[in-house]
Amino acid sequence: MSEAMRRLLLEAAGDQPVITPHMGVMTLHFQLYGCEDIKAKRRAMAPLKAVWGKEPDLAVAETGDIEALDRATWSIAALGTSTQLIQQRLDQVEKAIEQRIDAPILDIQREML
Repeated sequence: MSEAMRRLLLEAAGDQPVITPHMGVMTLHFQLYGCEDIKAKRRAMAPLKAVWGKEPDLAVAETGDIEALDRATWSIAALGTSTQLIQQRLDQVEKAIEQRIDAPILDIQREML
């Protein structure tokens, strides 16, 4: 975060403590088998949005390979007060996804913002 942005936040906060939000994005690339159409693909990946999309600190979206039937790319954004907490949260989500989604993960990319 830039110094100018920090000053604006401090000025706006007054007496209240300033909490600097941090964000991490994890992008998962899945290999899919047996999806004959887009509806089958959506059913296979539905738990991603249904389970983790309801978490207050997470945002879940399909971000790539939208028309492909043999692969899917999903991104999960996490908000928190520190990058360490975000890393831990994304680790938890990654392990849970590996257990609940019936599709092998080909690649995982993480970025802290």
